[in-house]
Amino acid sequence: MRVTFDGDRSATVTGGALRVLPRFDFRDQRVRVAEYADVGEWQQFLADTFGSREWLWDDPDELRFGPADRELAGAAFRLPHEAAVPEDCARVPAAPPVRPGGLRADEVRDFRLPMTTELCRAPEDAVLTCLRDLDVLDEPLDARVGVAPDVALLVQGGTVVGWSLTDPARYVTTGFTAPDPAPPAPATRLLFTACMDLATTPWLDAVRRRDPAAVSDLRELDHRLRAQREDRRRVDALLALVGDLAEDYARP
Repeated sequence: MRVTFDGDRSATVTGGALRVLPRFDFRDQRVRVAEYADVGEWQQFLADTFGSREWLWDDPDELRFGPADRELAGAAFRLPHEAAVPEDCARVPAAPPVRPGGLRADEVRDFRLPMTTELCRAPEDAVLTCLRDLDVLDEPLDARVGVAPDVALLVQGGTVVGWSLTDPARYVTTGFTAPDPAPPAPATRLLFTACMDLATTPWLDAVRRRDPAAVSDLRELDHRLRAQREDRRRVDALLALVGDLAEDYARP
């Protein structure tokens, strides 16, 4: 199967999916799938690969390929800033199932992969699906290519039209740090959904306007995160965003 992106750039689906676990940097609302562990290694990774990458005043999603074998070497995706309404989220198709696979670029050539514009949250945030636009929901998908554990590219009409992350709470972390290998605590999953509500709904705009009710809810969420004793690595990753907002808007 061949897929296209950025108009005329194409790649062939292979059997070699990436094995590295995704990292959901909650503060930055970015999912990274790559081996680099800090900014320096990330910059070297960009220098050693080709594909889509951010540039000055431009921040598209990333698909990076090795120049020798043209195989997918890593990826990074930003979440859209606001979630779609529940009625649209409910329209995300359940089929086809995810099938593991890598990508091999048809040529060594840079391109641009625009950031998706629509975020669809499944119930309890079991899956986050990010789409090019909501028109994607009007037609069936051709394929879900599982390029890494729990990370899939969505293909429609032979074109990559989005991506998804299954069980995002499992992969919450800060910066380039690898996620906690233990499964999330049930309380963490509830807090994750509350933090997603803050990050992707009008609640955040209300906080920035200093609406008293919204600020009070933010203060309560900040307290719940600080009071939880288990699963602290994930909770601290959630606090990286919530705590900063609380410091700016909810402290006396």
